[in-house]
Amino acid sequence: MPKTGLKEKFQPNEELSTIAFLAKSLSDENRLRILLFLSQGKQSVSRIVEELKLSQPLVSHHLKELKTSLLVKVERNGPFIYYEMADQRIVTILKDLQTLADDLLANRKTF
Repeated sequence: MPKTGLKEKFQPNEELSTIAFLAKSLSDENRLRILLFLSQGKQSVSRIVEELKLSQPLVSHHLKELKTSLLVKVERNGPFIYYEMADQRIVTILKDLQTLADDLLANRKTF
């Protein structure tokens, strides 16, 4: 009989800690906004600052976190630094999380 549950697919200590690390990186609203903006294509820090109306130090901080968690790629072109989403599957994951959040909230009976 094939095993199909989450418990059978993941090693408790290794993969789950990796998932937790990525989930932590996705747990900030500004980082999510940056990722969604980057889903449109490669962007400079100044363009992210301008579009999302966030301070440059805040954007740089979040980009550093996203880079550390391997969610974004960095490209230097002369004096300019561009960021892009490392993998387009991130968009699918974010859409799935939004659907899950909407469903959970729609079915909520009490707080």
